[in-house]
Amino acid sequence: MIQREPESARDDVIQREPESARDDVIQREPESARNDLLPIVEYPTEFSLGYNGVDYFSPETDYGIKSADERFADYAAEVNRLLTERVPGAAPYPDELLHGTLNQLRALVDLCHVHGIAAIFDVVYNHAGGGFDDQSLYFFDRQPAGDQNRSLYFTDKGWAGGLVFAYWNSDVRQFLIDNAVTWLTECHGDGFRYDEVSVIRHEGGEWGYRFCQDVTSTCRYVKPEAIHIAEHWPPEQFIVSGSGEGGAGFDACLDDGLREAIRSAVYQASLGADSPIDMDRLARALCVPFLRESWRGVQMCENHDIVREDRGPRIPRLADGSNPKSWYACSRSRVALGLVLTAPGIPHIFMGQESLEPDQWSDDVGDVHAVDWEEVARGGVRADFLRFTRELLAVRASEPALSSSGLRVFHVHGENRVIAFHRWVPGEGRDVVVIASLNEMAFFDYRVGLPTAGGWSELFNSDAFERPGHEPTGNGGWVDANGGPMHGFSYSASVTLPANGLLVLVRG
Repeated sequence: MIQREPESARDDVIQREPESARDDVIQREPESARNDLLPIVEYPTEFSLGYNGVDYFSPETDYGIKSADERFADYAAEVNRLLTERVPGAAPYPDELLHGTLNQLRALVDLCHVHGIAAIFDVVYNHAGGGFDDQSLYFFDRQPAGDQNRSLYFTDKGWAGGLVFAYWNSDVRQFLIDNAVTWLTECHGDGFRYDEVSVIRHEGGEWGYRFCQDVTSTCRYVKPEAIHIAEHWPPEQFIVSGSGEGGAGFDACLDDGLREAIRSAVYQASLGADSPIDMDRLARALCVPFLRESWRGVQMCENHDIVREDRGPRIPRLADGSNPKSWYACSRSRVALGLVLTAPGIPHIFMGQESLEPDQWSDDVGDVHAVDWEEVARGGVRADFLRFTRELLAVRASEPALSSSGLRVFHVHGENRVIAFHRWVPGEGRDVVVIASLNEMAFFDYRVGLPTAGGWSELFNSDAFERPGHEPTGNGGWVDANGGPMHGFSYSASVTLPANGLLVLVRG
């Protein structure tokens, strides 16, 4: 069972193995979140983002713990603690099922599953990296680099320090499809984030596009519930259209419009109370104009590319360059993440963002730039921010409108730094209204239009997550839409908007 050959996408993929290395204990819970791992394939150095893989069927050995390592016993004990924490009475993993990096990867994914978390693998099918020596795929060519007609795997087109795959070669396409199927079946993956699909398209031409259609359709046949997310620049509708209508077959596509609009607005707010903020840009970005179904856009304001060392700052430092734990930093960060979690699309939270991590991320495992969970555990503003994130995620999960495609931005006021939008489930209603302010002062008796008359519940108020003892500025949990027409609606209400705050209202 431990040493299984990679399954082929041609003939035997229908013979699926059980989805767990521990069939007797793993009872998967409904996934409440998805964990997107950076590329885990073997790479040639001691630290890496993972995008220079050289051995596509091997998880990176540096991520594992050898059975002879003195740390192995502690590792095995922790795995079994996490297992029995959610599956009381479960038989522990025997050591032999935790030997080797591949088994440890399976165990990691299984533990995610029993804790209600799906695991998505980031795969790099646009190029392979490394030094093209005997540690890499190119070693099998035994040919000088650059002759695409003689290479087993590659063209002479370079990308990100490697060479682009030869998609015109059916065996190369099948090699990559087999790899994807292996991660889904052997390692129980729940889907993929495909790196730089735009490179596959532009450098691979017709055959690159056909590969996209083939890998998504094959994986959908093997595991229909798996999700397929494309990084394609610019985002375009055909990427998320089905192959039957000529599309590439992905389910969702990364979007940078809202990310850049939020980061710009937060930075502009940090320049002072009188600094203009482009709220119209926020409004345009919320609409995800390039997709017919806006929920297919993956939205974020931080990711591994943006917050790496020597690149952009994390949101708390963008919000207040002098103190990433100040009221300005915390409150603006709540608005930023709140917009991501209430906008149309699939929200993406980068590790540490949920707890106000201020430091840039590094791919050097020996670097000090790791999420400081000990600080979060001690309480304070970071613990408060984590509570904010958890409770807003719960609101998102409880309100179907926040994960649907219904959206209308009905109020944008640049001078006041306020934006308001209506979310609903098309054909059903389930109305939700989100109001966000990046003004440093609270507004009292701020009138906004609402879709229906009567009482609206103040379901969420970001100002409630200040330090203990702080009296939240808000509406006491209730807003009455008893006013006349406004903002295109037949009714309106007077609301109190907290400074640098976000409100979520639902029909009472």
